[in-house]
Amino acid sequence: MTIQAVVFDIGNVLIEWQPERYFDRLMGEDRRRAMFSEVDLHEMNERVDAGNDFHDEVYALAERHPRWRDEIRHWHDNWIELASPAIPRSVEILRTLRARGVTVFALSNFGIGTFEVAQKVYPFLSEFDQRFISGYMGVTKPDAEIYARLEAETGVAPEHLLFTDDRDDNIAAAAARGWQVHPFRGPEGFAACLVGHGLLPERDAA
Repeated sequence: MTIQAVVFDIGNVLIEWQPERYFDRLMGEDRRRAMFSEVDLHEMNERVDAGNDFHDEVYALAERHPRWRDEIRHWHDNWIELASPAIPRSVEILRTLRARGVTVFALSNFGIGTFEVAQKVYPFLSEFDQRFISGYMGVTKPDAEIYARLEAETGVAPEHLLFTDDRDDNIAAAAARGWQVHPFRGPEGFAACLVGHGLLPERDAA
């Protein structure tokens, strides 16, 4: 089936997203584990991804957990260090696809405030033909609505979309709609997938 557009997730596809790694550096692994066991930081982040205010969510959570107040505020105040670095080979793939005339979309769970920060640091986030960012849309993957809205707004039929994401639940939701999918485990495997679809030349598989 001919691919008309490649759809990229962002976190852990184009940008590393490893908050635990940041907090290990900040406070040591043992204290980080203790904090993450007491405070559901990822659940808070899901609310941000769904469109809630970034600052308000982080700071309200910090106030509810005074033992960890200062550390939790790092999630907001030093957020870009949680979402770093870029994955250079993936960025290169994105730019090579664009140079070859392949349509590229972003489909990512990302908050409004966090995406505004990320755009200032990672210019490649402005290089997509269209972006579908959950915070602005008010719906997150793997909800079927976010995939349906991409289909409707781009006019590309599901079977002509090739989607890569590091989360299996997001991949499964896309596949259930008839999208072609590639579970992202690293840029090398994704490059090989794109070569297989004739979207990249063989020399770019390495």
